[in-house]
Amino acid sequence: MIKDRVAGAPISWGVCEVPGWGHQLAPARVLAEMRDLGLAAAEFGPDGFLPAGAAERAALLAGYGLRPVGGFAPVVLHDPDRDPLPEVRRILSGFGAGPGAGVERSSERLTLVLAAVTGLAGYDERPALDAAGWAALLGNLDRIGAAAAGAGVRAVLHPHAGTMVERSDEVARVLDGSSIPLCLDTGHLVIGGTDPGGLAARVPHRIAHVHLKDVDAALAAAVRTGATAYTDAVRAGIYRPLGAGDIDIGGIVRSLEGAGYDGWYVLEQDMIIDTEPAPGSGPAADVRASVDFLTALRA
Repeated sequence: MIKDRVAGAPISWGVCEVPGWGHQLAPARVLAEMRDLGLAAAEFGPDGFLPAGAAERAALLAGYGLRPVGGFAPVVLHDPDRDPLPEVRRILSGFGAGPGAGVERSSERLTLVLAAVTGLAGYDERPALDAAGWAALLGNLDRIGAAAAGAGVRAVLHPHAGTMVERSDEVARVLDGSSIPLCLDTGHLVIGGTDPGGLAARVPHRIAHVHLKDVDAALAAAVRTGATAYTDAVRAGIYRPLGAGDIDIGGIVRSLEGAGYDGWYVLEQDMIIDTEPAPGSGPAADVRASVDFLTALRA
């Protein structure tokens, strides 16, 4: 059942690693609302949101009836003079011992969701990547994939606005030049000019994790052309509850299920909030609308 594989991400409650992103809600509020909305599991969120120790982190989630999914890891991968493995190993230490590659369902494995960040603050600008940078990035993806697998964790790459892998040609270069599977983030792919439904249909075997968000296509186009900064677009509401934007979310889910996808569907709607919302309102109301959409889709 899909409902057993629907998880939440703290960024849907505005919890983000970017300095100055907005008001940061407390874990107790976020996890309680995830539980109350019927979500089965949670991604970990940025450093400092959950306890650093794997046992403490797992116990906290369990106290809210939530399973662990894994977490988003923004790491510099393109610098030939910078080894990302020490940072990745530190992040993996908070995951704990994974169940390994022998489990039957993808949703039973923890997932390291890599973003090839620029090294700059935020996601509003990025440098050009030369041949040496691409060689380092692709090589590091395979090294990290192997290191994560050794810890019983699956590593995936998340094409993401304002990172070194954003555009459709960059996604293709990763698929051709590395063995790492992808996180299919429906919103970030659209911003970068990739049709997420078409990508899922072409390479279903490379999709190992899914972030679901709907998108205002006009705002996505403005970010893609440089007319609007990514952060400004988030504040303006580029991400919409599922079914309220311009992406065929239902078609994508049906395509993935038909291809045998058995991993998580993470409701991950990047949001900026300025003040503490009333309980059950704001972020929770948007996530509730997305949960209702998925429930109706599979009814």
